[in-house]
Amino acid sequence: MKNLKEKVVWITGASSGIGEALAYALAREGAALILSARNKEKLEEVRINCLQHTASCHVFPVDLSNIQQTEEVAGTVLAQVGRVDLLINNAGQSQRSLAQETPLKIDRDIMELNFFSVVALTKRVLPHMLKNQSGHLVVISSISGKFGFPWRTAYTASKHAVQGYFESLRAELSLDNIQVTIVSPGRIKTNISLNALTQNGQAYNKMDEGQANGMDANLCAAKIVKAIKKNRKELLVGKKELLMVYIRRFIPVLYYKIVTKIKN
Repeated sequence: MKNLKEKVVWITGASSGIGEALAYALAREGAALILSARNKEKLEEVRINCLQHTASCHVFPVDLSNIQQTEEVAGTVLAQVGRVDLLINNAGQSQRSLAQETPLKIDRDIMELNFFSVVALTKRVLPHMLKNQSGHLVVISSISGKFGFPWRTAYTASKHAVQGYFESLRAELSLDNIQVTIVSPGRIKTNISLNALTQNGQAYNKMDEGQANGMDANLCAAKIVKAIKKNRKELLVGKKELLMVYIRRFIPVLYYKIVTKIKN
């Protein structure tokens, strides 16, 4: 099993939710952390908590939806820290709006953050991993990347894109000693629905019932860390909602009946 002690781990979206929980879990493993998100103040709070368990934790605020800024921050991280052993692409935003009511700009904004920023950051870090012939790429996708889901057309599309990109990338890197892990969470108790974009570009600002009753983020993070240490290629994490992945795969007729009854 992989030892993460003193490994340099970069986590995006580390100011809350799964990203924050991962920061604490990896700090307890003794990893040297790099934390990124837009909220510098919250990142500093997370950093202070992490330093109770690890000797190294750096904060690099970034708006990942700004690709140029993302690439510049990546350059700064690599110059100052020297290497990234494990990159966890966790930042992202969900959606709560009908496709017919959603302007194309919202679709583009979601794709920019959830897909293109992930690709941009990965492309910036990957050459250094290839040079060292060592590294691990982790992307936090969603079970929405496995099947269609109403009220989340752009979000679901972005997660499908992430799944396809990293599955293809894994195949390309099979001889380079670089691991790729795709994590597909179901309902995790975070603020993702509160921050989801609506058709007018504002936050949904409501906690979904499924989210409120979802798996605890710390338990989710523990399962992700375990999968990373085992070099798992894929991880489904959540509760009974994960059954939808298998229903879609093996009983598609039932899936079509269930999914059309989902209202938000």
